[in-house]
Amino acid sequence: MEPPTKGERRMTPRLLRTAVATALALGALGLTQPARAVSSDGVHTVRVPGGDPRERSLAPRTTEPFSLIGVTWDDPDATLDGTVQVRTRSRESGAWSAWRPLETDVRTPEAGPERDRAGVRGSTQPLWTGPSDGVQVRVSGSRLPAGLRVELVDPEAGSDGVHTAVVEPDVVERDVVEPAAGPLAAERPAVTSRAAWGADESLVKDPPTYTGDTKAMFVHHTAGTNDYACSESASIVRGVFLYHVQSNGWNDIGYHFLVDKCGTVFEGRAGGMDKPVLGAHAYGFNTATSSVSVLGNYSTTATNAVVRESVAKVTAWKLGLYGIDPTGTVVLTSGADNGKYKLGQKGTFHRISGHRDGYPTECPGQNLYDDLPEIRTLAANAGKTAEAAQEPPVPRDEDEDVLAR
Repeated sequence: MEPPTKGERRMTPRLLRTAVATALALGALGLTQPARAVSSDGVHTVRVPGGDPRERSLAPRTTEPFSLIGVTWDDPDATLDGTVQVRTRSRESGAWSAWRPLETDVRTPEAGPERDRAGVRGSTQPLWTGPSDGVQVRVSGSRLPAGLRVELVDPEAGSDGVHTAVVEPDVVERDVVEPAAGPLAAERPAVTSRAAWGADESLVKDPPTYTGDTKAMFVHHTAGTNDYACSESASIVRGVFLYHVQSNGWNDIGYHFLVDKCGTVFEGRAGGMDKPVLGAHAYGFNTATSSVSVLGNYSTTATNAVVRESVAKVTAWKLGLYGIDPTGTVVLTSGADNGKYKLGQKGTFHRISGHRDGYPTECPGQNLYDDLPEIRTLAANAGKTAEAAQEPPVPRDEDEDVLAR
């Protein structure tokens, strides 16, 4: 059934300085007081008085254009133990979608620039909606965190309309342990660069942080929808980037690599794909690990061969830089109490693990998680193939050469 449109609240269009077009605070059910609009740093927020601490909703309303949605809250360490559901209205057809859940298992990094920056917020996973101009939200739980907001992101709007080239700050090379190519080094796959997918580097305020080395790879999914065209993938990656930076308050996109359902690989966090850049992807195990996230929800959809092959190629190349066998295991130490591991607790992980192996989450979805054994095998074969290609040809026996003629 379509949500009612009579008396629908229409927000006055405003010139927004960032691509986060609108942020709507969640109000109580049965709202009787008027909303109060404020704007800060180009983020348009409609703040609504609080109500029942166990249930809040946002009535259907028209918004500025957006293509990605998420919900954030004030305290980055607070968890949302309930459910978040959203409905959105298509800009093309005017039809409202069915209710769709947002994953609520996101945590901010335990170390690095993100934890030191003011404005870091807790959040759900973002959901790609496609071009939309209306939203309805409902949130429930035993106790909801303060400052709930709906974040609506328009990746096509740019940031402030001013595009500048930023020279990356100098990196202290002695803090970077350069990988020593080992016998399992695989060929680097084709990767769509940050410039090619449209990262606004002016939004990345701090230089990258480097860890000692890369010991393992965590595989994720972005959740959300699988119903996207691969021509939209760059826009989805921009949307995730803007959500992580503008809504979560992180310094950069959390993932090191992203892969779409057509197998295209995208460069994630800046700092050098061949360097051990500290990411924001596995709370408790960000240090000395790298990550690849597949666009889509693999709790509900099976992967395809090109996705598995691309994830295998990325992990084989990254781990191969350190001579690591992708089918092996490693002991990692948790850097935080994350609900599954205590601070300082050690765990044995596959070199290619799923996010759920280190954190209490469904990510990367059961289907993709079930594919990890095959991905490890594919990654190992990619290393062996690359090694064989580098070996010099075996000299032919002279008699054999005569017979060949």
